[in-house]
Amino acid sequence: MFYQLRFSFILVIFLGLSCAQEKSGFDWQEGDILFQDGDCGDFCDAIRKVTEGYNGQDFSHNGMLIKEGENWIVLEAIGKGVSKTTLEDFLNRHLDEKGKPKVMIGRLKEEFQWLVPRAIEEAKIHLGKPYDAWFDFENDAFYCSELIHLSFKSANGGKDLFTPKPMTYHDPDTGELFPVWEKYFEKLGVPVPQGKPGLNPGGMSMEPILEMYFLK
Repeated sequence: MFYQLRFSFILVIFLGLSCAQEKSGFDWQEGDILFQDGDCGDFCDAIRKVTEGYNGQDFSHNGMLIKEGENWIVLEAIGKGVSKTTLEDFLNRHLDEKGKPKVMIGRLKEEFQWLVPRAIEEAKIHLGKPYDAWFDFENDAFYCSELIHLSFKSANGGKDLFTPKPMTYHDPDTGELFPVWEKYFEKLGVPVPQGKPGLNPGGMSMEPILEMYFLK
């Protein structure tokens, strides 16, 4: 009798967990931040080496989700500038060996959700503006994390929601400038902005204001 009761108890728990898993399908929301592990060679390797993302994940890019009619769109700052990309194209840009998108989702916790509509409107203002190749908060150009940060900062009355930190372009193992960054800024003809405030996707994914989700 004891074993029958024990088996029944375990079976109830198992069925309960199965139902919970079936009901836990992910629903997209406007304002979701999509963190992507991109394949951009030495640049991505350097970014990953100086910043670890949520749960040890590697991220080199991010964008913000919006909805237009029935379509999900990602607002992002990429090489061609601040632009719109369909969610499908964004997810299929970088796939793992199993063909799964290399993406995690960051969602603002409930107490910050009121900022989302304002942040989206702010981000839309910058559509068409150039990519910020200099990683400089003071110009009118944007890199991926900068666009999201400044959009939410504006929505939050000029107060930081995400936390800028001193940027580093040095290899933590050697203390020397990464060669890829040395060549990059030399080509631009500007000093390396070592120590200037900035954000990167990995660091943003660790912010306590976000709930992080694996894409199933």
